[in-house]
Amino acid sequence: MDKQHAEVSKFLSYVLRHQPESIGLTLDSEGWADIDTLITCAAKDGKHLNIALIQSVVETSDKKRFALSEYGLRIRAVQGHSSSQVDIRYKEQVPPEFLYHGTATRFLDSIREKGLVAGSRQYVHLSADEATAAAVGQRHGKPVVLKIRALEMHRQGLVFYRAENGVWLSGAVPVGFIDF
Repeated sequence: MDKQHAEVSKFLSYVLRHQPESIGLTLDSEGWADIDTLITCAAKDGKHLNIALIQSVVETSDKKRFALSEYGLRIRAVQGHSSSQVDIRYKEQVPPEFLYHGTATRFLDSIREKGLVAGSRQYVHLSADEATAAAVGQRHGKPVVLKIRALEMHRQGLVFYRAENGVWLSGAVPVGFIDF
């Protein structure tokens, strides 16, 4: 991803996941924003976007953080929202036997005490493979990958969802289901 795409991706993450009001943008309850309105609001904030650039960022993003609506008129972040106004209605899914969570070693004491909690986000994010979880953990410090007994959690009544980009989501992961 080139520098311009990386900057636009970070900007879109910020406004579509966390602070749409920072540029005067309004998201609907499912997190969708009108692309033309996004472009107008971004321009007022000094960010120059156009439809082709936004489409390119969405299509080339390795993390698939964004989705375009069926006719390409709206955009949203597929998960990771901290705004309580957004409540994407994911379809409940049966998870695989194991999922993985990448974190930094400095968070282990808290996780051993409280389990995995969503914090400022709506969900705990889990990966289908250890390599992806390790890459996530590296962003926060010395990485560690936790193995989550997801299917066992599901059988105990805990709910899982899968975002459009393949990230697994859960409200929380109790300590008893985490292999450290």
